[in-house]
Amino acid sequence: MTAPSLPRRVLSRPEMGALIGALAVYVLFWAVAPTFRQLDSLSTVLYQSSTLGIMGLAVALLMIGGEFDLSAGVAVTSSALTASMVAFQFTLNVWSGVLVALVLSLAIGAFNGLMLVRTRLPSFLITLGTFLMLQGLNLAITKAVTGNVATDSIRDMEGFEQARQVFSSTLGIGGTNIRVTVLWWLGFAALAAWVLLRTKYGNWIFAAGGDQDSARAVGVPVAFVKVSLFMLVGFTAWFVGMHQLFAFNTIQSGGGVGNELLYIAAAVIGGCLLTGGYGSITGPVIGAFLFGMVSQGIVYADWDPDWFMFFLGAMLLLATLLNLYVRKQATRRRGA
Repeated sequence: MTAPSLPRRVLSRPEMGALIGALAVYVLFWAVAPTFRQLDSLSTVLYQSSTLGIMGLAVALLMIGGEFDLSAGVAVTSSALTASMVAFQFTLNVWSGVLVALVLSLAIGAFNGLMLVRTRLPSFLITLGTFLMLQGLNLAITKAVTGNVATDSIRDMEGFEQARQVFSSTLGIGGTNIRVTVLWWLGFAALAAWVLLRTKYGNWIFAAGGDQDSARAVGVPVAFVKVSLFMLVGFTAWFVGMHQLFAFNTIQSGGGVGNELLYIAAAVIGGCLLTGGYGSITGPVIGAFLFGMVSQGIVYADWDPDWFMFFLGAMLLLATLLNLYVRKQATRRRGA
């Protein structure tokens, strides 16, 4: 059997659909929006991409493992609300609230994972239930504790500046200002790519997402993989929640609703299959960058921002169709 050529191997990569789409969007906004070409604009695009991209990495790994999480968007808000209210109401160093929020976020992920492996119910139903419960808890507890739908400002509390440096500072690099979330995003992406491609745990993720019964038969700890992936989503929800808290000082209890679809969209645009067992880390990174370009490019082009969701939906559909075509071509070649 003849080995496929290098161009065909490149085209069969899961992230190719996202890369082609990203190049097309970049050229489009480069042509129609002069502001888009400036270095500061690229910094803003990267920042928009990073907050989505950090969550998108964990959601992509979970999808490769055969599951997805509808509670991810609201979980970000739950984590930020917890950190803020614990620190403010008990007059603690803000790091105490940060640690409590981390424990809560990991517990939410563990709850989703354990419910999945114990009941064998679809992750869609379990995380939809978690989404609704968290949405209700966020609003009810915030109003009960603060008497309002938002938390109190913690800007003047002990430990705030140190935490802000970690989660929401700005660095001067190459003549422009880069938000620290961009560096965290790229660092997390490099770590996730290494784990997925170079470790036994990465092989377990592909195996659990491809055919979990076959994976169990060869000794893959499928339950451990699923629970740990849900907890990883919880960790990134905590991290993004801390960024929001220390960037804006207060948190609205109704925030985060709908963001879970953006995280899933970034992973799907990046080539991850909803059926599991297929995907990469590079793809969701490009998918998140594409999201950032569209969200800022529309502003720089002075277009009506109401068109943003239309653009995002069209990109999602086109990327899915392109990935489907490429995968069919690759399967056909392997079968020839």
